[in-house]
Amino acid sequence: MFEPSYFNAGELASAGFRSLGSNVLIGRSCHIVGAHNVSIGDNVRIDGFCTLVVPNGGYLTIGNYVHLGGYCALLAAEGIEIADFCTLSWGCKLFTRTDDYSGEFMVNPMVPDELRGVTKGAISLQRHCIVGAGSVVLPHVVMGEGVAVGALSLVTTSLDEWGIYAGQPVTQLKKRSRAATKRAAALSCEPAP
Repeated sequence: MFEPSYFNAGELASAGFRSLGSNVLIGRSCHIVGAHNVSIGDNVRIDGFCTLVVPNGGYLTIGNYVHLGGYCALLAAEGIEIADFCTLSWGCKLFTRTDDYSGEFMVNPMVPDELRGVTKGAISLQRHCIVGAGSVVLPHVVMGEGVAVGALSLVTTSLDEWGIYAGQPVTQLKKRSRAATKRAAALSCEPAP
């Protein structure tokens, strides 16, 4: 039977995170570059084969009660914030930098910066966001509180709170219920509605 393996608390404590909460599970098969730029809250699970790249100048802040499904990639050179109660389903990719594909510029990190047209910007997921499997989020995106993004979606612009979105690029399908906030109020980090 398959048994996922996570780093123990002692191993995580010695990994050099900027800050680390309690009840944190990180799969042993994860790759984390720049742990000293990563802050993780309480009750967080990062499943196997995730890649977190947070070079100097970047940051990754993960709140409380957050789950990152397996095979997610967070490339946080410009900063990524994931607030409380958020979920990234399997295989989500968050990019804070992206090359210009128009042909006006050269592409790839081995080309000198002055010849590239890179778009750079932080990403923020506010409380209660869920991003469906295989979705991609590009620079300068803020997902308002309670946003739900369907699987295999492409998020290129900021999204209004408590909406359900899907597509490539995403469009709003309908409003999302706020009932989750009432349930979360039972947890100490959620203010009463």
